[in-house]
Amino acid sequence: MNLEIPDGLGDLLRDFTVAVLKERPGDLYDFAVDYFTEARESRRPKDVPMYIIVEDDDEAGEPERTAFKPKCSSGRYARRQSVSAERYNPEEDEDDDDNVIYPKTDEQRERLTKTVSGILLFRSLEPEQTSEVIDAMFEKKVVPGETVIIQGDDGDNFYVIDTGAYDVLVDVKGEEKKIHQFDNKGSFGELALMYNMPRSATVRAFTEGTLWAMDRSSFRRIVLKSAFKKRKKYEDLLESVTILQNLDRYERMTLADALVPRVYQDEEAIIRQGDDPDGLYFVEDGHIRITMTSPDGTEKEIGVKTTSTYFGELALIENKPRTASVYAVGRVKVAFLERDCFERLLGPCVEIMKRNSQQYTMSVSN
Repeated sequence: MNLEIPDGLGDLLRDFTVAVLKERPGDLYDFAVDYFTEARESRRPKDVPMYIIVEDDDEAGEPERTAFKPKCSSGRYARRQSVSAERYNPEEDEDDDDNVIYPKTDEQRERLTKTVSGILLFRSLEPEQTSEVIDAMFEKKVVPGETVIIQGDDGDNFYVIDTGAYDVLVDVKGEEKKIHQFDNKGSFGELALMYNMPRSATVRAFTEGTLWAMDRSSFRRIVLKSAFKKRKKYEDLLESVTILQNLDRYERMTLADALVPRVYQDEEAIIRQGDDPDGLYFVEDGHIRITMTSPDGTEKEIGVKTTSTYFGELALIENKPRTASVYAVGRVKVAFLERDCFERLLGPCVEIMKRNSQQYTMSVSN
């Protein structure tokens, strides 16, 4: 049976995927019904391209290949397959050794580390993976009027802005229309690499500036593969937490994507009694000790927890300051869920957590 992919299906699924990643709906099916109903009723004319602008994480266009692709040792520019020929499955990619390192000064690394840390795409990476990202980026100076990427081209590189202003332009009925300007911050180009889609806009330097670029292969190996590994690791962690075993696979997967790794050293305070609640913590590796301070200032240890347990839910459930302090025993690695995500993603478990916290409070008071 011959199957033909309808025109526009790739764009449609890409835009829906981006909407899901941005909104993180509690019920994917209800969200899909609302999304496609609205899209059907208010869809744009076919000659107006779709584009997405997010200040720090944006998809725009494609770099001119000979101007932005680093040369190989022979002095010629490396050739690549067309985007449509490439299909990347992180589960099948077993090559972890193909690291690309572009030398940088200490000042460049420090500046780039600060820039990368503000980009949503990289916030969930481990420190080692962030270092790989920085190693894999190469610097490119641009001059005013220089075209960085071109609408409709294949996606070769992902770009992070270090300095300079850049206009984002789309072709509407043969005329360029400016829809956004980056001003010394932002990034663009990831969607075309993630979804094998042509660039949706042109980006042109408005002033002199500096860009950091990562090639397609490095982007997929570091960013996409690490995201896959992170999800799998956190899914396994969440499956081991008894309270979460009533979540279905989609709910657990969504929760895994929302978790952020944090590392604490021996005796470092993870949360402090009296602080406002910032989120929920899952112990990924190591041990923690829990203390409470009485009105006379005496601090008493009331418990110890280890891997596959959680803490910090009581203050979130009751919307009150922390009632205890938690300290790392040795090096501790936790998976952190922000407060905004807690009720939205853990709604089915809140009542059980509430009952458990009440039993825990009673046992402590006794």
